[in-house]
Amino acid sequence: MTEIPIANPQVSEAAKEAVCDVLDSSMLADGDVVRSFESEFAEYVGVDHAVATSSGTTALHAMLEAAGIGEGDAVVTTPFSFVASANAIVHAGAKPAFADIDPETYNLDPATVRRVVEERDDVAAILAVHLYGLPAAMDDLRAIADEHDLWLFEDAAQAHGATFDGEPVGSIGDASAFSFYPTKNMTTSEGGMVTTDDGELAERLRRVVDHGRAVEGDHGYEHVEVGYNYRMTNVAAAIGREQLKQLPTWVQERQRTASKLSQELSEIEGVQTPSIPEGRTHAFHQYTIQVPARDRLVETLEECDVGYGVYYPSTIPEQPAFDGVVEDPGDAVASELADRVISLPVHPYVDEDDVTTISNAVRSALADAPEEVSSGA
Repeated sequence: MTEIPIANPQVSEAAKEAVCDVLDSSMLADGDVVRSFESEFAEYVGVDHAVATSSGTTALHAMLEAAGIGEGDAVVTTPFSFVASANAIVHAGAKPAFADIDPETYNLDPATVRRVVEERDDVAAILAVHLYGLPAAMDDLRAIADEHDLWLFEDAAQAHGATFDGEPVGSIGDASAFSFYPTKNMTTSEGGMVTTDDGELAERLRRVVDHGRAVEGDHGYEHVEVGYNYRMTNVAAAIGREQLKQLPTWVQERQRTASKLSQELSEIEGVQTPSIPEGRTHAFHQYTIQVPARDRLVETLEECDVGYGVYYPSTIPEQPAFDGVVEDPGDAVASELADRVISLPVHPYVDEDDVTTISNAVRSALADAPEEVSSGA
């Protein structure tokens, strides 16, 4: 195992005991524990409704389906993200329309979003990804969405605990999707959640994730639409409830570690540390820097037994799966940054000695580094 891993998910004894309680109850599938988790997560985010799902990807897909996004619709989103955001759009029957990103925040550039919206007549929604844990420019994106009568969705899969102008992510858009994959800021082992203040949307979400089953009254086998089995289990929710209790502390620890890393790394020529615009707080799912010689840094980190990740080495439009799907990749900035970004350990178990080790490795790798951009890792 790498001495300083890029991620280090931990499950508390309390969570293990909660799982055992569920196992002893024999009520393993979706049930009361999931309902409690939904209620607690909704309170944490500050919304009226939360609907648990089996993964972050199914949360995204269910959110789009519940909003009626489908054939003939385009959804403006980022080319620089994990592929799940675009996959969910395609699974809903719509097309992803890619706008470029801000080189400082890695999130959607509102100016290019506006251009895409105004150039097309099929845009139904904007899906903003809060990449690495930093909120996108939700004020500007909301203005565009309102002006053109579009849905505004948040992909908050990496941003548990981040805020925009004092409001938690997940409470700003019309609906938001979270992921509880093991390496996220909190986990259920695998799972997701959709949050919203829209009661009608929440009701349809519950049908979408449960085979289209009617949710009002005693209609166990009445299915009012074609849905999916995207339900979370009580076992997963038991873990999530305990993880949620620790989430605020974990986010604070990530933020403290990120601050220490930035203090050290900002002194190294050629390194661009994370940018946090005024009014936003960063949850630091990933601590991502830009460097001029990534291949050299990768070699040094491996020699020093320091974990790293390249998120992401290519844009979504460059993926083979999207050949013939994308009309305009719109990703000039994203493509350039894909060759320069690298993420360093920032999880809650990175200590001060680890920060020193990481910083020294970066300093050593980039001493007298050539100016040319790395080709990838």
